[in-house]
Amino acid sequence: MNLTRRAFAAASVASLAMPTHAAATPPKRPLVIAHRGASGLRPEHTRTGYLLAIAQGADFIEPDLVLTKDGHMVVRHENEIGGTTDVASHPEFAARKTRKMVDGEAIEGWFTEDFTLAELKTLRARERLGRLRPVSAAFDGTDPIPTFDEVWAIAKSESQRLGRTIGVYPEMKHPSYFAGIGMPFEARLAASLKAKGLDSRNAPVFVQCFEVGPLKTFATLSKAPRIQLVSAEGGPADDPKATYRDMTSATGMKTLATYADGVGPDWKMVVPVVDGALAPASSFVADAHAAGVAVHPWTVRAENQFLPTALRRGDDPAAHGDVAALYAALFAAGVDGLFSDFPGLEFEARARFMAGT
Repeated sequence: MNLTRRAFAAASVASLAMPTHAAATPPKRPLVIAHRGASGLRPEHTRTGYLLAIAQGADFIEPDLVLTKDGHMVVRHENEIGGTTDVASHPEFAARKTRKMVDGEAIEGWFTEDFTLAELKTLRARERLGRLRPVSAAFDGTDPIPTFDEVWAIAKSESQRLGRTIGVYPEMKHPSYFAGIGMPFEARLAASLKAKGLDSRNAPVFVQCFEVGPLKTFATLSKAPRIQLVSAEGGPADDPKATYRDMTSATGMKTLATYADGVGPDWKMVVPVVDGALAPASSFVADAHAAGVAVHPWTVRAENQFLPTALRRGDDPAAHGDVAALYAALFAAGVDGLFSDFPGLEFEARARFMAGT
């Protein structure tokens, strides 16, 4: 690891357990985390999207990981790929369409675990929200499905080219489901990180998961930092008795801290929306920092459709609203990093926040 990368990684991970700074102390520099790449402008989880995110200033790029029939980790938001690839236009794969139960939900489509890597490489990525994101949809058909190895290669080569470290932020998708079909995830990912030199506390990587058991298992296999993902409602698929609300109470955060270095909440858990407007920040960040864990909320999107009513501009759901106000509110709440579909906009908002303007 070169000095630039070591310094960046150390600073990134050191911020995990730091409490909120006093008002007189300069604010921490929150991480810009590119959600599936620059996914507001390019099809998600593509080389094109990751390169754009890095060019726009992202500190970390996020690959969601699922498995192929022959055991490779590939990068898709879900193991069902009908909405994010052109698989439906491939007659040779028409018979692969099926219906499965994934985490208790019946889903119909085409699934990565029914394809070899070579077969998946014949497909091309497409924009999932084509009507809402025509700029991104214009790049449909450009990119194949990348492997995790290929995404790491992008981060590594761009780090060397730019002289700054770009980290990776992989998510284990549906690990209990994959374990149930004889494809356990945790050891596979741990071995991959070790081979990449990422099996350390100060490596430029975060491993995230919505489930608890797989994250705890992963903690026994790798020293890489871990993030417990949570939603405003529901609970982890591997523990029907648990709720994310209880897990992120002041008491719950202390338990979470025994196996995770940070928590990734829906951003509305940090800055609530009341009557269509942003309300004052909740105690979420303070409770997390008191327990010694970082906070990396997901996911800020710029389009009116995804913003609170008070931040929308005009009636077009695809038009951008006052997303700058949302970035500012989350940064002011003390988050340590933030996922966004528009890393360039987040980068600009962070610069204003750090400058106090």
